[in-house]
Amino acid sequence: MRQTMMRLAVPVCAAILTSGIQLHSQQFPLLAVGTLDESRAGAWADVSGLTYTLENGVPANSLGGFGSAITYVGGNQFLALPDRGPNAAAFNPAVDDTVAYVNRFHTVHLNLTPNHSGSGLPFELKPLLQQTTLLWSATPLVYGNLDGSGVPPVNGLMRYYFTGRSDGFDPSQSSGDPNDARFDTEGIRVSNDGASVFISDEYGPYVYQFDRVTGVRLRTFTLPASFFVTHLSSVGATEISGNTAGRTANKGMEGLAITPDGKTLVGIIQASLIQDALQKGAAAKLLRIVTIDIASGQVTGQYAYGLTTGSGVSELLALNNHEFLVDERDGHGRADGSLAVVKQLFKIDLTGATDVSAMDGKTAATHEVAKTLFVDLVKSLNAAGISSAEIPAKIEGISFGPDLMGGGETIHTLWVANDNDFLPTVQDPNGNTIANPNQFFVFGFKDSDLGGSAFVPQFQESRELPAFLR
Repeated sequence: MRQTMMRLAVPVCAAILTSGIQLHSQQFPLLAVGTLDESRAGAWADVSGLTYTLENGVPANSLGGFGSAITYVGGNQFLALPDRGPNAAAFNPAVDDTVAYVNRFHTVHLNLTPNHSGSGLPFELKPLLQQTTLLWSATPLVYGNLDGSGVPPVNGLMRYYFTGRSDGFDPSQSSGDPNDARFDTEGIRVSNDGASVFISDEYGPYVYQFDRVTGVRLRTFTLPASFFVTHLSSVGATEISGNTAGRTANKGMEGLAITPDGKTLVGIIQASLIQDALQKGAAAKLLRIVTIDIASGQVTGQYAYGLTTGSGVSELLALNNHEFLVDERDGHGRADGSLAVVKQLFKIDLTGATDVSAMDGKTAATHEVAKTLFVDLVKSLNAAGISSAEIPAKIEGISFGPDLMGGGETIHTLWVANDNDFLPTVQDPNGNTIANPNQFFVFGFKDSDLGGSAFVPQFQESRELPAFLR
């Protein structure tokens, strides 16, 4: 059985036509699952070295949420990105229960080792947290002034840390002000030279470049003004109701890709801009994709993406320099106390796509990019024996990893991670308390699964398969 899973990635069922989109019920074999809930600092602790307690009583070095985004950086290393921090428990509604959690990314060692046990998945995966890098600015940032507790105690001279707290903004500026301390990190990609990382967020939305070693901000990419809100609030619902244009609160630039040639960043908004949603109809399901030329820092275009079955988009991943995978999902599954239904990756091509920068939502919706289903993650996980109640609700991070080679075949690897909201345990649909770890799921696929597309990895790595898996 393991050999079959390793060598085959078989499309299942006939094509069906839904809303003019050609869909295939496509499943990929699950190769391995790994859980990361501890480090050399202890259980549920990262290696940031932070020793104080956040406003809600949670340790500042809390390990969690890092499935918001992952990216491969070569060898056995990946970068994993937490979101704005532990805010799932109610403690201060004036700031949407957010805290001055210092934004960070983790360097994680993820190595697939063959499973010789005779049962289970083809590979074993035991993640190891190697490093935690905190994100900061060398110039002052604006922190919240509700009670004075929004400033990280580790701030120092010319070192001002970004945080996930919602009141870290200047009310006299739009949400695109790069001096804001608030930063809800959701997308991460690495430069081709490996020296820096690009991170997108939901508060601005912002797209920043950071030094990969020190974590200092190097550069700001300015997005279109139509993406920003002008009436800011530390309460998301108030911010939504107080604006008629801009990103929806907590649904900013959720996905970020970099083309394999290292020249272009491509971001996608999680939900419709407020002005698009107000037009209703197809515009209410219109998500905007933005392309950014890295060398010049200029936005070079906007493209329209229409939601199919998901409630939003969580990630964007470059298949090559013009085709991308889009992660559509619902909010159901483990941690939501329900059954996962929609966790799907769609393939799109921006070649020849219409630039909708100057179009309103209703017009832009008539120029949506074509899309085909690449893989249904729920069906793939179900086929591997993982029930819909066990599938994480927030499947958010996707990345390619090293190829596996053997027996004359090349198996590409797709790595998927979940955001556990910093909650070690949750309730299942029956009210039972169950574990809620951050996990990495590894799937295999072949060139024949690409529907004629070319797979061009940003970093080319391959591993020889042991004989018993060929």
